[in-house]
Amino acid sequence: QVQLVESGGGLVQAGGSLRLSCAASGRTVASTHMSWFRQAPGKEREFVTALSWTGVYTYAESVKGRFTISRDSAKNTVYLQMNGLKPEDTAVYYCAASETWRTIVAGTPHYWGQGTQVTVSS
Repeated sequence: QVQLVESGGGLVQAGGSLRLSCAASGRTVASTHMSWFRQAPGKEREFVTALSWTGVYTYAESVKGRFTISRDSAKNTVYLQMNGLKPEDTAVYYCAASETWRTIVAGTPHYWGQGTQVTVSS
């Protein structure tokens, strides 16, 4: 069973930066498609970014150029570096993993973390 634990959320001013971490157990991040999603109050969960086990990166247009996904295989951890944060980035951020890329694209990864709150003040 795959378990994902996010950390690193918090309150930051607009223009600031945060780095979220997602520690994985039960499967190696190097052999799993890893992703981040977010859900803002009153809105549906949306895709943020993903990194395939083959090294393919993909980003939502709204975060492209500001957010970066990466992985540390030695720590079995995936990161989301968020720069230039905007109030509209405020959301609960979820780490997600899947054995198939198709489920990442469909927004239905097999495994989810519990989420971490990111709040960006104006």
